[in-house]
Amino acid sequence: MPPWWTPEAHARRRGYLLARGRIKSAIRGWFEGQGFLETECGALVFSPGNEAHLQAFQTHFVSERGQTGTLYLHTSPEFAMKKLLAAGERRIFDFARAYRNGEAGLRHSPEFTMLEWYRAEEPIETVMADCAALTRAAAEAAGMSELVWKGQVCDPFAEPEFLTLVEAFRRYAGIELESYFNDAEGLRAQAQSSGIGIPKGASWTDVFSAILVTKIEPELGQGRLTFLHRYPISEAALSRPAPDDPRFAERFELYACGVELANGYRELTDANILEARQRAEMDLKEALYGNRYPLDPDFIAATAAMPEASGVALGFDRLVMLASGARHIEDVLWTPPVLPPGVRR
Repeated sequence: MPPWWTPEAHARRRGYLLARGRIKSAIRGWFEGQGFLETECGALVFSPGNEAHLQAFQTHFVSERGQTGTLYLHTSPEFAMKKLLAAGERRIFDFARAYRNGEAGLRHSPEFTMLEWYRAEEPIETVMADCAALTRAAAEAAGMSELVWKGQVCDPFAEPEFLTLVEAFRRYAGIELESYFNDAEGLRAQAQSSGIGIPKGASWTDVFSAILVTKIEPELGQGRLTFLHRYPISEAALSRPAPDDPRFAERFELYACGVELANGYRELTDANILEARQRAEMDLKEALYGNRYPLDPDFIAATAAMPEASGVALGFDRLVMLASGARHIEDVLWTPPVLPPGVRR
């Protein structure tokens, strides 16, 4: 295959890139019409994120005086944008460049665009409606009536499906998830009976994720958008507990054609819970990978100071792929990422 910069390779991708521009303009206009401000969050950070399985790019900072220290490229603009909420902003969005090491494939790139936005003092249902509206705007801008991926189609103009994790596990895996909230081995046995091989001693989260990826995600967003919501509290990440049942979290993910497009929260504002979750994630990271990232004390303090809010991180490149009919994420990137010599894409 010729390099992306050759005229023939660029001509093959150019239609997708032009669609990307139209989609970006349409989405920017939609946010401005809703009274949002566009931010430009810096990519160099002290703490790149505190999720156990995310790997960041690390760099070495040298000051003019010769002082040195470790910095990272952020894995999302989340920490910075929540600090802006604490500073007083109320509706913000960012087409942020984000960086994740070890991610490459049809739907993954080590460098990508994260569309992230926040609404202060607004419920999670409002940002879910934002997701649906933005997906429709993307399809319209691309001149498409459907989202497409690997022969599967999703009509973004149809009424979305709302499915809880409990309902999804029952429907697609035949598992009563609530019966196994505190029973990793029991959940593993259920997974094995469904044909999913999981090693003994796997954590509850690992078993949960294996079932989700294997049995459930491929069924979501078929024919219409699916909002998968009401996650078990162990999978809350930075979302808050559901006020009606603390076993669950106010978190959702959006799917189209079996592809995850967005991840949204009713944001956690309890700094003590946040710090405990992040330390637990870094303990797990160290146990699994032998390294950990520092916690950001300013972010923890900002969490306590920020207003109640709801926010979403949406994979902009993935949305462009599905709206334009592209087959590979690199088809919608103006300059595909540089990989070391000898490393295959």
